[in-house]
Amino acid sequence: MKAQLKQVSQSVHFLRDKADILPRIGIVLGTGLGGLADRIRAAAIIPYEEIPHFPVSTVASHMGRMIFGSLGGKAVMAMQGRFHYYEGYESREITFPVRVMAAMGMKTLIISNAAGGLNPVFQAGDLVLIRDHINLTGQNPLRGENIDKWGPRFPDMTEPYSRELIELAEKAARDLGIEVHQGIYVGVTGPSMETAAETRFLRSIGADAVGMSTIPEVIVAVHAGIRVLGISVITNVNLPEDYRPAPIEQVIATAKRAEPRLVGLVEEILKRI
Repeated sequence: MKAQLKQVSQSVHFLRDKADILPRIGIVLGTGLGGLADRIRAAAIIPYEEIPHFPVSTVASHMGRMIFGSLGGKAVMAMQGRFHYYEGYESREITFPVRVMAAMGMKTLIISNAAGGLNPVFQAGDLVLIRDHINLTGQNPLRGENIDKWGPRFPDMTEPYSRELIELAEKAARDLGIEVHQGIYVGVTGPSMETAAETRFLRSIGADAVGMSTIPEVIVAVHAGIRVLGISVITNVNLPEDYRPAPIEQVIATAKRAEPRLVGLVEEILKRI
């Protein structure tokens, strides 16, 4: 644990030397959603491979850059690309950037992902505010010795996604004329897609959308006392009775089409925080 404390400290010192702003808002951009970064008035752009101890994204659609700048009139630090268990990373590695952002003073995290729809009401391209989640990855980034200065041994998870931020996001969406849903996100490891039987099971336990990310970062953010807003872009709807392939190219293309609405919504949310 002392080694991890030292690694976080070294990353923080490196980033503070590169960026002269200290944002209180962090953003994590998921598959096909990296274009939101283009709206940031960047003060500093740092590739992950230059940041001490940072993992490096191996997913083609993830740029792998930390961006410091301004969006919606607020100072932000944004991850353009994230890390996944299916890439071979462990939970602590996946969530290392969240630890770094927390140590830099982040108080609010806006996290996005591309997800498969399980709720038959959803359509490809819909935006869903995550109300709660189900962790089926079998992994927890808090496993092992707890670092008390980072958070409690047994963090409460009754409100992993801030109800206040969800209400703010819903009002912002109404004012912009953007339709949003609320739903429960279930996390799986991937990289194989779900079978029809697995899809039927996930829906039966109450999940509205399924993906391969987000939950580890949210657990660590909650552990650190950070309030979280999660947004899923539905890239396809999985109906077990009419199950069809969802190639990654289709997932990315659908996320890209939804991106302008996501960008507008996030900017408006930031203005109101």
